[in-house]
Amino acid sequence: MRFVWAVVAFVLAAALIGAGIAQRTIFMGPDSVQETVQIDEPAPFILIDGDVLRAHPGAQTLLIRGDGEIFSAYGRTPDMEAWLADSDYNQVTVDDDGSFQVEHVVAPEAEDDAVDSGDTATEEPTTEDDPAAVTGRDPAGSDLWLNSFSDTDSLSLDNLRLPEGVSVLVAYDGTENAPDDIVASWPLDTSTPAAGPLMVAGGVLLLVGLILYALGIRHQRRGRGPRRKGPGPLPVTEPIDLASLPASDRAAIESGAAGPKAQTADGIQDAEIVDEPSTAEGGADDGKTEGQSKMKSADPARRRRRLLVVPILGLTAVLAAGCSSDSWPQLGAPEATPSPTPTVIAPENQKPPAVTEAQAERILGEISATLAEADTNRDLDLAKTRLDGPALTARTTDYALRTAIADSPVPAAIPTDDVEVVLPEATDRWPRTTLLLSRSADDETVPPVLLTMTQQDPWSNYKVTNIAEMSADAVFPDVAAAWLGTALVPDDSAFLSIAPGELAAAFADVVDTGEKSASNGLFDDLSQKLATSIRDSRQTVVQNLIDNGAAETSEVSFDMSPADDPAVSMTTLDSGAIVGITLTDAETVKPTSADAVIRFGDNAKANALTGVSESAKGVVTTYEFQLFFSVPAQGSTEQIKLLASRQDLVSVEVIK
Repeated sequence: MRFVWAVVAFVLAAALIGAGIAQRTIFMGPDSVQETVQIDEPAPFILIDGDVLRAHPGAQTLLIRGDGEIFSAYGRTPDMEAWLADSDYNQVTVDDDGSFQVEHVVAPEAEDDAVDSGDTATEEPTTEDDPAAVTGRDPAGSDLWLNSFSDTDSLSLDNLRLPEGVSVLVAYDGTENAPDDIVASWPLDTSTPAAGPLMVAGGVLLLVGLILYALGIRHQRRGRGPRRKGPGPLPVTEPIDLASLPASDRAAIESGAAGPKAQTADGIQDAEIVDEPSTAEGGADDGKTEGQSKMKSADPARRRRRLLVVPILGLTAVLAAGCSSDSWPQLGAPEATPSPTPTVIAPENQKPPAVTEAQAERILGEISATLAEADTNRDLDLAKTRLDGPALTARTTDYALRTAIADSPVPAAIPTDDVEVVLPEATDRWPRTTLLLSRSADDETVPPVLLTMTQQDPWSNYKVTNIAEMSADAVFPDVAAAWLGTALVPDDSAFLSIAPGELAAAFADVVDTGEKSASNGLFDDLSQKLATSIRDSRQTVVQNLIDNGAAETSEVSFDMSPADDPAVSMTTLDSGAIVGITLTDAETVKPTSADAVIRFGDNAKANALTGVSESAKGVVTTYEFQLFFSVPAQGSTEQIKLLASRQDLVSVEVIK
């Protein structure tokens, strides 16, 4: 029966192991589901709606194959549609039944106002009318994308989890038709929780079968081995005829001395055979050798049984180790499946923020790198790609001075390693503005930088308009999270203690008139210190004229006024606003006598910017102040707080 049960165990083990292996091989289905995007009419761009990639559950993979440098990016669907507004493109969507639909979108044609025979003539756009219509627009490098990718001949976007409202753009360089070999795939659940237990159970049954087989062989060998036979029955004894025995034997029997045991007439009584060990040479050794030989004959059998157990345990371990976690039942709590997180979680009717936090940090890094290169090479054209307004005006003068004066310092780079605040405007229109506060994480001597950057249209990159260094004593107000965004405050808003459009004039009046200003009490101590330092610098100019003996032949005047650039105001959580303004401070020196002239002397900056060394009618030196204030809400008892300030020389002009 041991052999029968061993065979049964072998059969069951083979069935279980085979079933477990089959689940991981021939019975295992595909690990993903794939859908191909069919493009019938080529176009320079392909816009794949986010619903297409969410047609199946799980992480999304997009494989794009073509010939050359392939570009792809994802961003908010309305932003991408705005970027493609003047281009031909194919838009891929998904129907209710899950099938993909491709719509070819044609760019609106430009209409001329010229009238021919009373009809309006429509002509194809030319390079002169619209260069982008012929040469295309390269999507690489746009600040509009949340993220972008590129590769040669084949581009795979793995593990995408795009939320609702986000789409994918596919193109080459915007001039040739986009690659049309596009496959979207989603992973399928290929776990086989029964495979592992089946193979382990089969291994255990295989071990049991081998043990039963070994026991059966052992039992069989014991049944067929040699056995020691006992003595057979003694023959029946006959009575001894004493008369026939010799006289001596008869006398011995009668006397009872015939042997170790008395014999009776009926035969031998209690005959006992005692096998004594041989006292001959080698007798004892022969007995010992026989015992050792029996033990040795038993050892190989034990070793064979042990050697059978080792491979069985090894096979079971290999089967168990070869199974991944997908081959075992998950007895613990089910693992949460990642799901797409909305880019923005906002109240109802709230517009999305202009940028995400990661997007803003990436843009700021690109701005800083571009300006660092432009500053090193004094490349104004390159600087114009990332600067505008007051910030560009200051850089223009700086490059001119550094060209003329060799030892002029290079402007400090914008720190980007620790972006503390990202406050984007919540809007779906253009222009759109974002405020950032960034500091250096490694160098504490570098002051934090507060700046605003603006994107004028979908095809433009962000440009810094206002930038200033934050004071160490300034306290930044609480602002909305980056994923929520904020709103711009109109210049004439009545919900602040002072309208943003009036803030620059109010502070200029404080600088010019000091305590006599009606707005003097509105500003905090830090603002007052800045105003005092400006007045002190003016007094230094007056004192220099006196020291040089020019006070009797010349006069100096100062005038601080708001610049032409509008204020940038963004709301804070306490219903206040952060307001960025620009002021110009004009210092005018004129001669008081017709015979007098204004000589620049050792003023290298005036010489460099004017190209002359003296002026008969005078000179106007203009400084630019970029300031950021925290303005409280209307009715608040708090003062207007200075957050950041920056002063730059922007021009020296000879009066003509």
